Amino acid sequence: MKNRFFLLLTIVLLTNTLSAQGLNNPKETKKTSQNSTEQKSEINQIDSLMTTSYERGLFNGNVLVVKNNTIVYQKSFGFTDETRQTPLNNKSIFNIGSIAKEFNAVAIMILAERGLLNLDDKVSKFNLGLPKWAEKVSIRHLINYASGIPPIEQLKPENDAEAWNILRSNDSLLFEPGTSYRYDNGNVFLQRRIIEKVSGMSFQQFVIKNIVKPLKMTNSVFEPTFGYKNRTSCYDMDHVKCPELKFISGWLWIDIHDLYKWIEALNSNRLISKESFHTLLNNPYAKDEGGSLGRYFEKEDLQRHNGISYKFESIFLNDLKNNITIILLSNNLNKVWDLGHIIHNVMLGKEYEIPKKSVYQAIRKESLDNVNKAIETYYLLKKNAENEYSFENPGELNKLGYELLRLGKNSESITVFKLATTEFPKDANLFDSLGEAYFTDKQYNLALESYKKAISLGGTNGNAEKMIDKIEKEIGK
Repeated sequence: MKNRFFLLLTIVLLTNTLSAQGLNNPKETKKTSQNSTEQKSEINQIDSLMTTSYERGLFNGNVLVVKNNTIVYQKSFGFTDETRQTPLNNKSIFNIGSIAKEFNAVAIMILAERGLLNLDDKVSKFNLGLPKWAEKVSIRHLINYASGIPPIEQLKPENDAEAWNILRSNDSLLFEPGTSYRYDNGNVFLQRRIIEKVSGMSFQQFVIKNIVKPLKMTNSVFEPTFGYKNRTSCYDMDHVKCPELKFISGWLWIDIHDLYKWIEALNSNRLISKESFHTLLNNPYAKDEGGSLGRYFEKEDLQRHNGISYKFESIFLNDLKNNITIILLSNNLNKVWDLGHIIHNVMLGKEYEIPKKSVYQAIRKESLDNVNKAIETYYLLKKNAENEYSFENPGELNKLGYELLRLGKNSESITVFKLATTEFPKDANLFDSLGEAYFTDKQYNLALESYKKAISLGGTNGNAEKMIDKIEKEIGK
């Protein structure tokens, strides 16, 4: 009954919105009636999709769908933290991961439009105390992750001082700037430091003054401490809280309406020009990788950006062609990516399927204690409830195998990957994964067999070949 009430309320609010905008003009009754019916159908489908996904444990978070600058669907599902005591609402603020990198990129363009810097300026111009490679790297390289600067993420700096130390103590570039692509937060770090150098204020102050306040993003804050009003915490499927992130500074936490204000402002060129917007959308060095504003699909005129930080995951689809914006913010990493695309299909009138229950989730906990019992459960579920669970998705077992491998449970990981290759005997990626598990367990001959099988099935973009070479050198020592 509760879900029906919320759906009825959403439809009533939508009807009132249409009336307030004068869209129920008698002269346009037939057309309006048709549009209203289509919109109600979209609302019903999205609500069914999200409600079912929440009930199946596939989503915990907030969702917002906007069409032609009017909200057609918004709802909160689940809780703010692992205690599951406080329900989420539309004021809940989330860590949006990599989406927050958009703010430094746009800040760069604001300064460029003001004539305070040029995208082709070399980093050395800003006297940041960096090695000689700074003379080769431009701001344009940084915003497109084509700089080749020393990576910082592998060394996991816990603050800005540690990031500075990594960059200033490494004299070598990974590649010549502009010749390749490497997604690393060292590029983001230097963008933020250049903004500070040019503007004379902290990165946070610049964003608040030039973006947050002008757009009236009233519920956005940089790195809120635990207990901050409306702040969420991420947690896993066992309701265990994630560790608090220790990393470089400059991450804006945001609610779903403030994120829409940001997207709409870029769409309408209220912060930067259309030319600057498309400069950030199109990566000239790696078109298929995307850039500072995520991935842009030129043919569809579609921008997609997602961000992950521990178990926080967010995604938005900005369909410029059809004037549709879809945003999902979650503090419980799961099917956010899939659901964003499914909602887009609903809005375009395309076919879609509601995600099934996760096989990975169903046997994960048991596999940590007794992998053989977990496999018994797997076959039992497949026999009795095959249509309810995502048995057709090889990624479910692949994900479980890698989780076990990361936990040092090599034998259990091998068992799961062997099950996966039995269930999906033509999947090259799964044989590649099995090869990695054997390699980690130092069963080199079996690893070679698995990698060769992966190649015979079509290969894994050269990874299997590289691993075979590595194993042969290891055996030859």
